[in-house]
Amino acid sequence: MKAVFIGAGSMAEAIIAGAITSGALQAENTYVTNRANNERLKELAAQYGIQSGYDMESALNNADVIVLAMKPKDAAAGLEAIRSYIHNGSVIISLLAGVGIDFMEKAIGKPCAIIRSMPNTSAAVGKSATAIALNKHVTAGQHKAAIDLFTAIGLAITVDESQMDAVTAVSGSGPAYIYYVAEAMQTSGEELGLDHETAKALIIQTLLGAADMLSESNGQAASLRKAITSAGGTTEAAIRTFDEWHVKEAIEAGVKEAAAQSKRLGLSYKH
Repeated sequence: MKAVFIGAGSMAEAIIAGAITSGALQAENTYVTNRANNERLKELAAQYGIQSGYDMESALNNADVIVLAMKPKDAAAGLEAIRSYIHNGSVIISLLAGVGIDFMEKAIGKPCAIIRSMPNTSAAVGKSATAIALNKHVTAGQHKAAIDLFTAIGLAITVDESQMDAVTAVSGSGPAYIYYVAEAMQTSGEELGLDHETAKALIIQTLLGAADMLSESNGQAASLRKAITSAGGTTEAAIRTFDEWHVKEAIEAGVKEAAAQSKRLGLSYKH
């Protein structure tokens, strides 16, 4: 399978690294290009043994998978540049936040298999939560290829495109919410007398352990929370304070606002 990455940022690199390690892609059949940063291309080629450069005809000729990894604002120009190279067996896999399938179909101007994806930054450590949405031209084989590609960097789930704003709000932006909580815990721990490294180590292990517990308990967060919230105990005191400050409601409102912002940003790519 020949795969071409249009864009060479951190997300493209994470997918390339994971896919080559897993065998989802072969280095000799993987090509990467970008707008102008040749040093970056040389770096990726040297590190992963892939092909790189600016000969678009050579790169895109007979490409099975074309991964759009440029900035969303460059979507129209990028699609225009590759349109003539797209053939019946090609599948476009987009990493472009907010850029809808309808926009891409119109920009390409001919029937083409398109997969829209929403990974997150945890792809860098092989722990992304990625949702993908398909248009009607995607074959079973192309769907499997996309799942294999994103499974190489974490979890991959197929959703309807109408759910992508919710996905963006929950898992696309989700790592930042966890870092926000960790930041507050770090500050509190240090103010209570812990040194920076001790607080950091305890918080990281606590987050890792909580994630594993959630996974093993089938995701029942409320049950796990209640199990360690003893009457009159320290956890109850913290939860009571969170409730007084309406922390849960604030998080719920924030996630919903992230989805609304995703929808607003997507409107600029409707035509």
